[in-house]
This record gives sequence, C-alpha cells and structure tokens, in this order.
Amino acid sequence: MTKIFAVIALCLCIISPSFAEDKISVDSSDFVLLAEAVPDAILEIRYYSTYNFVGSRINGYERPVAYLTKKAAAALREVSDELVSKGYRLKIFDAYRPQTAVNHFAEWAQKIDDVKMKEYFYPELDKSVLFKQDYIMYKSGHSRGSTVDLTLFDMNTERDADMGGTFDYFGEKSHPDYKGLTPAQYNNRMILREAMIKHGFKPLYSEWWHFTLENEPYPDTYFDFPVK
Repeated sequence: MTKIFAVIALCLCIISPSFAEDKISVDSSDFVLLAEAVPDAILEIRYYSTYNFVGSRINGYERPVAYLTKKAAAALREVSDELVSKGYRLKIFDAYRPQTAVNHFAEWAQKIDDVKMKEYFYPELDKSVLFKQDYIMYKSGHSRGSTVDLTLFDMNTERDADMGGTFDYFGEKSHPDYKGLTPAQYNNRMILREAMIKHGFKPLYSEWWHFTLENEPYPDTYFDFPVK
C-alpha cells in the first residue's frame, strides 16, 4: 500500500502546477494604473470583455483598467513618449494578470467541448493541444506584474496599425517574424518591437504583442490581487 500511495503522490506532482519555489502575493503597493503612468496609452482590456479566446469575462478582471509594477510602467512611459513623437500611440490589451485569471484559463482549456471562440483565435488547432504547445499554462509572466500585451495605434490613420494578425491568435502567424506578412505589416511589428527592446523590454518568440521588462522587479513572485 505504501508503494501505491507513493506512485499516486508522484503522479499528482507531475500533473499539478507547483508554486513551491515561487511566492504568491496580494500586495499591490508597488503597482500603478497605466492610465496614470502612461497617459497617452489606449486601453482595450480584452479579458474584461467577452471578445477573447474564452468568450467571457475572465475572473479577476473587475474593471477595464491595467496595472504594471512601477518600474515596468516607467519604462513603458519611455516607449510611449518615443512612439508618440513618431505618430503612434500604444494600445494595451493586457498587463498585470491575476493568478485567478490564469487559473480561469487553465480550467477553460480542460473543457475540450467549449470551442465557441475557436474560429477567431485558434482555427488551426485542436483545443486538446493548448497545454502541450504552451498556449495555456498554469503560470504566466503577466502575474509577476512586468509583462504587457500591446499594439500600435496609428494617429495618422486613426486606426490600429496592421500587424498581420490579431492579438491572442494561437498559431504561427503570431510569431514576430512570420514569413506570410506583407512588408508593411512586418515593419509595423518591428517598430513596436524595436521601441520596446530599446527601453528595456524583451520580446517573446511566439507572440508579436508580448513583452516583459528585462530586469523585472519580482521574477519569483506571482500576484493575485484583482484588477479593479
């Protein structure tokens, strides 16, 4: 019996997310509202709305606002100031993400039959592969407070810049260097990418919109206070 229980315990460790080496915190004292820290930014908080890959408002998003750590927000203000001088504003889709929201994504991903938003966000994928291919995970850098999802708003055309793909699309076309882009679409991605890197953010290889502050202040802490 002892051996049986040991095997069961080992299996549970393998399939369950572990935060043994990480800290969970509800302390929001080192966070600021992006609307105040980066006043030129436009907010389109997708997880407060129903237009996202789940198709409903995500747990933990109680208001359509965005937070970042003070350090990340200060760096993002530098990005914004530079891009405004070039005729662009930043549009923010998501920033700090509560662990509660990450849990909501994981619970949704396990409901294989819930595919109401498939045609918009993952038409090329079977939902069963979302964990395996790391589109859904039990922990997110967003919960550490210094990661932001964003795009460019062109002040000349008064429209979002054409990035050749939508935010949160699960597929190869979301890779920053996707080969199917037009020269204009690729250039728009690079304008955003280069400005973010210049001011201390590192990009993600699989998502053109995703950036994390290089020297984030809480690399081992996951926060879980609500966005409100």
